[in-house]
Amino acid sequence: MAVTVKLSSSLRTFVDGYDPFTGLTIDLGPNETISQILKRLGVPEEKVKIIMVDGRSASPDRVLVDGERLGLFPPVGGG
Repeated sequence: MAVTVKLSSSLRTFVDGYDPFTGLTIDLGPNETISQILKRLGVPEEKVKIIMVDGRSASPDRVLVDGERLGLFPPVGGG
């Protein structure tokens, strides 16, 4: 079982060799949550503002399933 993880902008700096075009394919453990994936990747949870799973908003305690796409985004500024 695996998921595809896409990191946006500044979150990419936490994963050495991250390729923004392909993202990462991560093998899942049983009942693994988004929070656990963040820890495995070394991405501090407080640096993630928006979490999307297959294009829908999700929380860090959501359990991932095979084939899902996880998108992680930092806070966005502008004006």
